[in-house]
Amino acid sequence: MLPQSVLASARRWPLGRFAAVAALMAVGVVAAFGLSPDTTLETIATQRVVRELTLPALAPSLAEDGYWREERIRRGDTLGALLARLGANDSAALRYFHTDARARALYQLRPGKALRIQTDSDGRILALRYLLPGGEQLAVDRVGQGLVAEKRTPRVAVRLELRSSPLRSSLFAGADAVGLPDAVTMQLADVFSGDIDFHHDLRRDDRFAVVYEMRYVDGEPVDAGRILGAEFVNRGVSYRAFLWRGVDGGDGYYAEDGRSLRKAFLRSPVAFTRITSGFSLARLHPFLQTWRAHKGVDFAAPTGTPVRATGDGKVVLIGRQTGYGNVVAIQHGGAYSTLYAHLSRFAADLRSGAGVRQGEVIGYVGQTGWATGPHLHYEFRVDNVQRNPLTIALPNARPVPADQLAAYTAEVAPLAAELALARGMSLAGGE
Repeated sequence: MLPQSVLASARRWPLGRFAAVAALMAVGVVAAFGLSPDTTLETIATQRVVRELTLPALAPSLAEDGYWREERIRRGDTLGALLARLGANDSAALRYFHTDARARALYQLRPGKALRIQTDSDGRILALRYLLPGGEQLAVDRVGQGLVAEKRTPRVAVRLELRSSPLRSSLFAGADAVGLPDAVTMQLADVFSGDIDFHHDLRRDDRFAVVYEMRYVDGEPVDAGRILGAEFVNRGVSYRAFLWRGVDGGDGYYAEDGRSLRKAFLRSPVAFTRITSGFSLARLHPFLQTWRAHKGVDFAAPTGTPVRATGDGKVVLIGRQTGYGNVVAIQHGGAYSTLYAHLSRFAADLRSGAGVRQGEVIGYVGQTGWATGPHLHYEFRVDNVQRNPLTIALPNARPVPADQLAAYTAEVAPLAAELALARGMSLAGGE
């Protein structure tokens, strides 16, 4: 940079003299910053080499491959509006979707679901992918100058999901708050049904954490699988459950110490209902209008609600009796038996002498016999004497065999760590 005094004087110099001074200053600057004292420059020999190189194969252009785009279906969307939002400009494809029977399933647009299409640079549709209700994938591909549609069984990826939430009003409200699928919520209640009465025992600020399988197709959640590990804190008491498949192929849910969480009997044969009449030695019979003992529990539920066997056993009675209406009785191991009355119908293929497993549907809620409304009358008997199924101590199923306990402990350790992490997140969020 020139000093200000030089620049001021230079304004009065002729143009040629100014240019000469500027050139000399530039040479001085280069000399000052280009070389340092005692610097020696070596002469480096150079040689020119010319080679012919083979060009690498170039990838196809994006215009030839097309462009994949994805868009979520909005409420009120038409297929034409959705495709336009995706950048498609293909009236011939729209006519094909409308007229071809295999492609017409595309019109079953469900808000929130994703539609993926591949188009060329002109907006012509090259391919389309859409997950249909039921899990099949509709695939449309361009073959020559036309389109071909088919339904495929998609490739499914299974991922583990972790959810945790406190309860503010109900189990389903807490589950909905963290996006837990209803199917997993029902499993959660079933897993802990032997220890927790989900009709009466839930309290505000109870907590749950659950690790479960979720199946995905093209990044879209399809449906939920089984719970692998879960924790439920009820009234300050923590219950944990882990899925374990033994060497015999049977599986079940067990505590961290290998104790089976499955009771020999479920507390309730009907999922999520309300009790209209409990076990009592004296009550006014709603049908007969007389005072008599009610040695069972009545569960109110809509007609057609599935009724489950509360324990493994054998059907010893299936038919119709005057007061009970359509009734099923099951004999379990030892002195235990159960009875299910007022059914609207029986499960298909259920016969006297047939074996049933715990949780298996044996019939459906109805209003047959002496019933004033749709409900299930359930009796739990010990040595053929009715006992209160809501208060009696229920026996446990067998624990993890001793020779498999080490393998079980090692397998559930990572799940236990995940539940601990979820519990910490839930507590932090709740506070």
